[in-house]
Amino acid sequence: MGGRLTRVFRTFNVENRARREISKEKPTPAPRHPTSRLDELADHPEIQEEIYRKDDRLLTFLKDVYVESRDPPVRVKDGGGEHLPCKQEEKRLTKLDHLADLDVKKVPKGKISIVEALTLLNNHKLHPQIWTAEKIAVEYSLELKEVNSLLEFFIPFAVKEFPKETKKAIKPT
Repeated sequence: MGGRLTRVFRTFNVENRARREISKEKPTPAPRHPTSRLDELADHPEIQEEIYRKDDRLLTFLKDVYVESRDPPVRVKDGGGEHLPCKQEEKRLTKLDHLADLDVKKVPKGKISIVEALTLLNNHKLHPQIWTAEKIAVEYSLELKEVNSLLEFFIPFAVKEFPKETKKAIKPT
């Protein structure tokens, strides 16, 4: 009920009130501060002369100023050129047979792709006597320490099926 009443007052005589507001004179802008009037400074020649006049006393002060600066000696970091791309990294082809379409074609030496990692972990899990850490390191151009860490800390997923129980369901009493 209250919404209808306010809407009636709000829409009452809207056009006349809008015309009255539009026909009002625009408000005059606020006066500017005297320092912001740069055009008046250009009209006074004595101020322009003061701006462009050289002051000999200030020039002598400026000539007496002598700044001497020394850069600290440049230190060359001896990182062995690790971050410089001076030569191309050696790459090797991936060792994937039927999964070659799923993975990258070339991998830098010392690294393996995700599909290769899962493959070698699965091979080691199924045949640990054949796929030893040394053989994996040689086969995939990896360091032995990294292969040992990989085999120790990363375990591929194993699907375990639990036998179905043939017990009859307990009937509610």
